[in-house]
Amino acid sequence: MRVNKTEIKELIEKQIAVVERKIDSLKDLTQAIAPDDAIGRVSRMDAINNKSVNDAALRQSETKLQKLHYALDHINEPDFGICVSCKGAIQPGRLVLMPESRKCIKCAQK
Repeated sequence: MRVNKTEIKELIEKQIAVVERKIDSLKDLTQAIAPDDAIGRVSRMDAINNKSVNDAALRQSETKLQKLHYALDHINEPDFGICVSCKGAIQPGRLVLMPESRKCIKCAQK
């Protein structure tokens, strides 16, 4: 199976849109909790815990977005789809699922 860069480019663009929407949503969920909000102590603890989880998800989403933009910017380069570690071809199925991948499955597992 050969990598169809046009299809991969479309997938990347769709994933960018999805991740951007997710980031917008997470930014709303990670707003600081005002100390003067009339919520109970347990509810405040839950809110702080939820904020922490959402902060981590926001950081992961922002990292993924950067990688997707990098992939989109470099899709037409001759080494797109080539593993940065072993210089072998990245499996087409991996590129379809994770177009930001820069390593083949074998090297990614190391």
